[in-house]
Amino acid sequence: MASLVAAFAKVGGGTLLSRILGFVRDLTIARVFGADAATDAFFVAFKIPNFARRLFAEGAFSMALVPVLNDYREQQGRPALQSFVDDMTGTLAAALLLITGLGILAAPLLILAFAPGFGAEADQFALATMLLRLTLPYLFFITLTALASALLNTYERFGVPAFTPALLNIILIGCALWLAPRLETPILALAWGVLIAGLTQLVFQLPFLARLGLLPRPRFKPRDPGVRAVFRRLGPAILGVSVGQISLLLDTLLASVLVTGSISWLYYSDRLMELPLGLLGVALGTVILPRLSQSQAAQDPERFSDTLDWALRLALLLGLPAAVGLLVLAEPVMATLFLSSEFDTHAVTQAAHSLMAYALGIPALLAIKVLVPGYYARQDVRTPVRLALIALGVGLVVHLLLMVPLGHAGLALATALTAALNAVLLLRGLRRSGLYRPRLNWRRLLSQTVLASLSMGFVLHWGIGVRADWIQADSWTRILELTGWILAGGLVYVTLLLVAGLRPRDLRECR
Repeated sequence: MASLVAAFAKVGGGTLLSRILGFVRDLTIARVFGADAATDAFFVAFKIPNFARRLFAEGAFSMALVPVLNDYREQQGRPALQSFVDDMTGTLAAALLLITGLGILAAPLLILAFAPGFGAEADQFALATMLLRLTLPYLFFITLTALASALLNTYERFGVPAFTPALLNIILIGCALWLAPRLETPILALAWGVLIAGLTQLVFQLPFLARLGLLPRPRFKPRDPGVRAVFRRLGPAILGVSVGQISLLLDTLLASVLVTGSISWLYYSDRLMELPLGLLGVALGTVILPRLSQSQAAQDPERFSDTLDWALRLALLLGLPAAVGLLVLAEPVMATLFLSSEFDTHAVTQAAHSLMAYALGIPALLAIKVLVPGYYARQDVRTPVRLALIALGVGLVVHLLLMVPLGHAGLALATALTAALNAVLLLRGLRRSGLYRPRLNWRRLLSQTVLASLSMGFVLHWGIGVRADWIQADSWTRILELTGWILAGGLVYVTLLLVAGLRPRDLRECR
């Protein structure tokens, strides 16, 4: 599994860079725009195309496409693969143009659908509609970017796709600092930034496709067998891999009827939760899908199961301490990153509450990123959809029950519980079918990880002190102290794992 470890490190490194820039982006937005009606309008408008980005660039599209690409590559040869790429690109582009055009025309209806509370505020509704019309074309560009990324990942060129998302953050930071002060409506700068970033991300990947000799020559051929296979699987794949994302979208929808600022509080806490999910979950899902597809094509069930086992071990060992760390450090992290005259102490506290709730779902959301590829690599699209629908149905009820007493934090907690249910159902399905057979003493690993994570949590809880100290401290003091305690917590966690008998070889060997 050495190659998987190297690929994971490469994808994780690129993703880490993107997430760091993402935090700089969010810090810039919070300090420049604050948390008010205008930022709520932008976050709703951006949520719709960004939701599509998470589905396509980080999930469903790859699940539907990569197994088909591997079939062409392994069984039909290079000319057939190039022909499929040409047909897929042209047909997908035509479909995206139609969808984007209809979305721009129906922008007011989309805003009402995703944020019904905006209907009572005419100015906010009009602004959100304008912002959505500017950001919707991002869907066109980012989906074609996902196609290019899938091609590169199939040939294990993981670095370029991992870096590409960083371009969105760089451009949005520039627009917030340079363009916003020059516009009569400053928040429009962010919408223009989203549009420019989508085009830039697509163009950036084209030279690397050319080096592989796979630069598309788009043809509209919807009847191509490979194209039809991808589109047939795409709808089920969206449901199968996106329970967490749909729950987050539901959070925004329901938060629009809560107090002003709820959408922004959820957005910032979601962004912090996305650091471990993006760094770990996307990296794991990206590197194991081609390997699982190859194992399935070679009819090697042992290698298939070992790949899943390796990924689940990493998801547990890295995801559980990340969840505990965010749970304990929620308010210090929010204060350090976002506290300002525009994002006050009340906003910090409210965003911290939803971050604590979201943190509880991190291990389950990571597990979903690992487990769903186990189905799609075998081109089983029905089972993940059926299990996702069960989880979403239960999750909707939980959302409605928890939002009344807990407000926006209840919505975040409902998302965590929905993900947990979906992960359990997916794991049970793979075990019952015999596709996944654990090779490690999982009971021992679980006890080691839980003990080390809880010990780390106690150390952090003792170390961070009282809330008032963080609120009153200056920015550099908060940054230095938070960094120090994060490093100390990580050291405690790793030390306790080593004392408990875990060794680095356990992360790279499938036994």
